[in-house]
Order: sequence, then structure tokens, then C-alpha cells
Amino acid sequence: MKPLSADHGFEAAGVNRMPGFDPDIRRTIVVIDESSRTRSQIVTALAPDHDIVEAKNGLDGIAIVVERQPDLILLDLRLADGDGLELCRSLKSEIRSRRIPVIIVTSADEQALEVQGLQVGAVDFVTHPIDPAILRLRVRNQLALKYYRDALEHISVIDGLTGAANRRQFENILDREWRRAKRLSKPVSLVMFDIDHFKNFNDHYGYLKGDDCLQRLAHLLQAMIHRPGDSAARYGGEEFAIILPETEATGAAIVAERVRQGVELLDIRHETSSIAKHVTISVGVATLVPGAEDLPEILVKLAEERLSEAKTAGRNCTR
Repeated sequence: MKPLSADHGFEAAGVNRMPGFDPDIRRTIVVIDESSRTRSQIVTALAPDHDIVEAKNGLDGIAIVVERQPDLILLDLRLADGDGLELCRSLKSEIRSRRIPVIIVTSADEQALEVQGLQVGAVDFVTHPIDPAILRLRVRNQLALKYYRDALEHISVIDGLTGAANRRQFENILDREWRRAKRLSKPVSLVMFDIDHFKNFNDHYGYLKGDDCLQRLAHLLQAMIHRPGDSAARYGGEEFAIILPETEATGAAIVAERVRQGVELLDIRHETSSIAKHVTISVGVATLVPGAEDLPEILVKLAEERLSEAKTAGRNCTR
């Protein structure tokens, strides 16, 4: 749920005002070409504006792409150690590289290869002899398209009010972690909490204050979740969820209680609550090691049941 870094040009909390593509930001481009002459021409054309990483064969190219995660790939279809078309197909089938645009480099008499390259996932092509001006324009166009595509994809999984992951992203992450836990026979824990008497809060203080309350709770979660694999999301309305991969029930309960106490320490006034004079939450915690046929919905259902138990027990508690 952390906002994107400044390098991406926008933040999750500011999804409603996405600035345009900035061509002056240096980006990383991997050039996979066995010809040192061609690589030199490309470097000469692009290095003033971008960071260029060279690979003289497909094997090295794949390793560099996986490690560096570049913004763009320039790929010659004729490689000494393999078929460039197959390499492009492999890049587009690999989760770590399939979103990286590939521009193929061909000779003027290889139109058939250009068509095949586009069919296996390349986004554009340039031909020999390299025209520096055309190359720079094609690279810039594809970098801009990638920027806006990434931005729209990010916006689609972020809650616009709080900057936390939204319900859609929550389901995506839970499904991914559930499948991983199933493969490794590891536990997955889910913490779900609801703001106590939040309708009364909105009725008394107004929706602007309600929005501010939700934002402060989301920021608290961001500050309290430290492990890279843990994820928090706005599940809906005044309800939030935390996914804790490879976490036993005891550890999940500690996280849940820490969050509950953290919300109390925010000391957000709530005069119309029957629980306290400040905002409190009720928390449900569930932990399961997925069985072969189990679906992640059973973990959600169990956590919701525990959350309901916390409300029945008087709220402002963890179950």
C-alpha cells in the first residue's frame, strides 16, 4: 500500500492528478544485439538521454532484463545463440519481463520477420541502417505508452481516498499468496478490522471528517506494516484488511492487537461512540494452511466471522 516513488512521477495518494510523461527522466534500456557496431550506434543515439545496458547474446540479455528490470528492450531478431523471435516470446511469457516493451531491430529486407516479431509481442520495430532521429522518436513513444499504461494499472488497484490497495488488489494479492502458501504448505493469516460506530461518526462530524479519519487509519497501517510481503487494503467502506503471508496465528494476533492499540493512540475524537470518546476498531484474525482444494474465500469468511465475534463481545477488541 505504499505510494509509488517519485521516480514514477505520481503518488498513490494523488491518483486524481496524474502528470504527463516526462521525457527528461533517464530510463533504463537493454540492447540485445550480437553486432557491436549496431550496439554502438544505438548507444550513441540514446545514451545522452538514457542508461543503456548492452547484451551481445540472448542468454546474457535475459539475465540482464531479469536483474535490471529495464523500461524498454531493443532486440535484434538474429542472435548467434538462438532465435530472437523465441527470445521475444519468452520475455513476453515471463512474469518478470512481460510488461517491458520490446522494439525489434531488423534489416530492411526482413519485413516477414517484423510481422512475426509483432505477433509474438513486440510493440514496434526499427530497421538497419539505424536512423538516430527515428530511433529516438520510437523509443520515446514506447516509453511514454509504458508510463501511462503503468499509471492506469496502478490507479485501477488503488483506493483513491486513502492511497491503500483497493478491494480488487486485495483479492489479487490474497489469491497470489494463497497459491504460494499452498505450494509451500505455509500458513496465511488475515486480519480484518472495522471502525466502531463509523456511521455515527459521519452523521455527527460530517463526511469530510470521516474521510480524514479513514486516511489517518490507512497511514497508520502503512507505518505499522514492515515486512515486504505483508499487504494492507481498504476492504470496503470503513473496513480494512491485512494479509500476512507465512505468519502463524500467534504472530497475526500480535499484529492485530498492535493495530488496535495504534488506532486508540491516534485519539481521534468520537463523541457519539458508545465504546469510548475516541475512534476504536473491532478486529478479527484468521490463520490457515491451505489444503489442496481450499479457496482463499474460506480464509476471508473465517476472518469475517472472528470480526463479527469481536463486535458481539463489545467492540474495541481482537478475536
